[in-house]
Parts: sequence; C-alpha cells; structure tokens
Amino acid sequence: MQREGRLPPGQSLTHKFPVLHNGPVPPFDPVTWDFRIYGQVQAEVRWSWDEFQDLPRTRITIDLHCVTRWSKFDTGWEGVSVKTLIELGYLQPAPAARHVIQHAEHGYTANLPLEIVLQENFLLATHYEGQPIPADHGFPVRGVIGHIAGRDDLVTPYLWKGAKWLRALEFTSQDRKGYWEKAGYHNQADVWKEERFG
Repeated sequence: MQREGRLPPGQSLTHKFPVLHNGPVPPFDPVTWDFRIYGQVQAEVRWSWDEFQDLPRTRITIDLHCVTRWSKFDTGWEGVSVKTLIELGYLQPAPAARHVIQHAEHGYTANLPLEIVLQENFLLATHYEGQPIPADHGFPVRGVIGHIAGRDDLVTPYLWKGAKWLRALEFTSQDRKGYWEKAGYHNQADVWKEERFG
C-alpha cells in the first residue's frame, strides 16, 4: 500500500527485494578480508573482519529506492555509521575532504559527497532485518542509502549509490564519477527529483 508522501515519482512499491548487481558474487574469506579508509584523512585506517565487527554499531530503518523503479519501505539495517566513527575519533577527515569514493570488489566504485555519507541514512551495513546480509545483496559489507520516513531534511540518492561487497572508502577533495555515473547515470541521483540519467 502506498504511504502518503513516501513514494518518489516514477517508483512502484514492492515487498520483494530484487537482486541487481554487476559481476558474480565474490568469495569471502574472513582471514584475509580487510576494510580500508584512506585518502584525505588525517591517518589511514585498516580493519580486519574481526576488528570491523568490534566497531560501534548503528541501526536504521529506511525506504529503499532503486533506479530501476522499485521501492521497498521500512527495511531494517545494522552496521557502522561513518558519522559515528568520526564523532568517536576512529577516523578524521582532512580539511580538504569533500567527497567519498566507495571501492568494492570487481573494481566497482560509487561516489557520494561527504555530507551525504555523514547523514543518518547512509550506513556501512553488515546486517539486514537482523541477519547477516545475504551474499547476493552484498555480504559481508555494503554501503546502503535510503529515505528515513519523516526526515525530509536528508538527501536520498538512488540505491546504486551504496556499493555491495564494499572494501574501502577513499576520502577525496574532488568528485570522481563511479561505475554507473561513467555509464551515463546521474551524478547526484536524487530520488525526489528523478535524477536517473545524466
């Protein structure tokens, strides 16, 4: 059932969670897996899988909006908030940092302005609806971005702006188009403005 004001233009509500990605599901080895944050930061950080699990956890409930025109309401995610990591001193962006490039398996990248990465609706997610994210949805870590109901102050890009099988965040002073942006998708991708293609 459509809820007033929550379904962006051109979208259709689904109760399923369609699987869309480029390339095969990569293998995961917890012994060799690591997560890196580098670039325009005061000090580079690198966490093993065990260390990543020990970082502060955040839970959010968001509406997902895919550029392929499906939306799914009230999805529950748990993971690591970049905003929280900065607030608690786990990392510190350099003064020149303005953008964040998500680096994932298979060389996939997704770009976002730093101010959106620091919003409450962006998460380095490890769990979906109380369970580890299924492999075809991005296990062990995926960037996830969506709309928090009632929070019209937050920018909401389409779901492709969160990368599956995430391995690193690169803080940069200049924007750099990601995989889909290079293929002609819109760089900002605001769901409410239907910014699907550039």
